[in-house]
Amino acid sequence: MAATAQANDMPEGACDCHIHIYDYTRFELAPTALSRPPQALWSDYRREQQALGLTRAVVVQPTGYGFDNRCTLDALTQADGNARGIVAIAPDVTEAELTQMDAAGVRGVRFMMIANGGGVMRWDMLETIAAKIAPLNWNINLQIDGRDFEQYEDLLKSLPCRVVIDHNGKFLTPVKPDHPGMKSLLRLLDTGRCWIKLSAPYETSQTGAPAYDDVSVLAKTFVDAYPERCLWASNWPHPGRNPQPSNRALLDLLPVWAPSAEIRKRILVDNPAALYGF
Repeated sequence: MAATAQANDMPEGACDCHIHIYDYTRFELAPTALSRPPQALWSDYRREQQALGLTRAVVVQPTGYGFDNRCTLDALTQADGNARGIVAIAPDVTEAELTQMDAAGVRGVRFMMIANGGGVMRWDMLETIAAKIAPLNWNINLQIDGRDFEQYEDLLKSLPCRVVIDHNGKFLTPVKPDHPGMKSLLRLLDTGRCWIKLSAPYETSQTGAPAYDDVSVLAKTFVDAYPERCLWASNWPHPGRNPQPSNRALLDLLPVWAPSAEIRKRILVDNPAALYGF
């Protein structure tokens, strides 16, 4: 872990590609919410962001807010151009609504498809929504159990828009790089229209902190094969985790996964700038 000291030297424009905002004072959770994470305001995140030397962020719609994107959109306003958003929308969303969200900084739609994950999106919505957002150059932000990628590979390849995969593939039981699900994910990355977030290893690791060796081997595989398709994210404020993991420790894993400073800049700055339009 000696290389982690390099993580303190953040390149200009470094982006955290997956955070959530919870503001219960102004935006109550939807009736579909399965839990109530602690309040986490944009001002709270800014302190964490500044401590890490990051300047950009992607605010992802929490499942607890359902289709009510007001809290996420409000965070984009507060960010004053330095954040982009991922929302949840119904298939009957209008072109005018999409155009308005695009102007506010929205760049994708979240499909949280983990069983009992609380997401309001369904697989039968995917193709309709992908067709609607493709003209805006938005992406589908997808979270599934990575062991299921083979089942959905052809469908995801057929979509007319880009696809972003959460949390190192989110293999609920960590696998080896030669697992069929991992091979399927690598084929998706090979299309040039799929990205992977190097994020939240604590959610699936069985070996645990600080190195998360079983998930780290997957992250290293992604970086080695597809550095131009990798993103980094903290998953702040780490919903469901008590105590919360250290954001610094999570960021310090990046030099372990990507020892090259040039590749880290690509992951932190260039890739998110191109994908999210910073």
